[in-house]
Amino acid sequence: MFVWSKLSAEKWADAWEERFAGATDLTLVITTVPGRRTIRVEAYCPKKTRALAIQKMWGGSVRELKSQNWAAMASKATPPLKVRDRFLIVTERSEAGLARLRREYPGRDLISIPADMAFGTGHHETTSSVMRLLVDLAAELNKAGKPWTLADLGCGSGILAIAAEKLGAKRVWGCDYDPQAVRISKENAKRNGTPKSRFTKLDVLEWEPAEQWDIVAANIFHDVLEAAFPALARSVAPGGTLILSGILHTQAATCLAAGQKSGFKADRILRKGKWVTMIGHIAAKAVRKRSGR
Repeated sequence: MFVWSKLSAEKWADAWEERFAGATDLTLVITTVPGRRTIRVEAYCPKKTRALAIQKMWGGSVRELKSQNWAAMASKATPPLKVRDRFLIVTERSEAGLARLRREYPGRDLISIPADMAFGTGHHETTSSVMRLLVDLAAELNKAGKPWTLADLGCGSGILAIAAEKLGAKRVWGCDYDPQAVRISKENAKRNGTPKSRFTKLDVLEWEPAEQWDIVAANIFHDVLEAAFPALARSVAPGGTLILSGILHTQAATCLAAGQKSGFKADRILRKGKWVTMIGHIAAKAVRKRSGR
């Protein structure tokens, strides 16, 4: 793994995010320091050639990051994240630390996602928004006594799949184009006691859904979403729900328009900071068309 890094003025943070928004072969991390007007922009790339290409275009530096260094990426502990009254997302991994957190937050189900490999701990606006929607949706389905399934496209750390199994999903599957993300997701599923969650290396742009899911969550880049909408629409079971995130608010209109061509109807559009999350369904007309009726 190689990391490109560069210091930049804080006012350009949005520009950096938009600059890399369509990149599917790297993980972007922007670090801010309270009281400072500079930020550190880092791109974690599996291939050295990719990191060097970014350096050639934008300057900065490139270094190799040994696998054992990833766990030390966070210089300070990330505070726990509450999701409704159901979950507490933590980066703690030790049994003693987790036991302490359970005492401090009784009644909440802890999900431990250590800050390894830069695949996300659930604290990002996009992931936390999807988590809240998932908790609400699962409560409705469970109350109605409806067994349900979930597919997590772009699983990253596996947190959405893990949450779904804890919420009662009868079948859970996640995928990611990055084999490291798949490995980390499997490790996190084992750590959190959700061994039924399956994870597969898969490029959504080459995906031909062989089955349908009651909930499909896709927290990936907007251009990937736009290109993959036909497959996403086919993957949602009749009456099912599609949750989309990873969309900058400046990209939301074009992303929604692309989804509408495949029958996606947004029931709610949520904005948190610069990010947008959409939850909706596939129109009955599109469902009939894809089934040949």
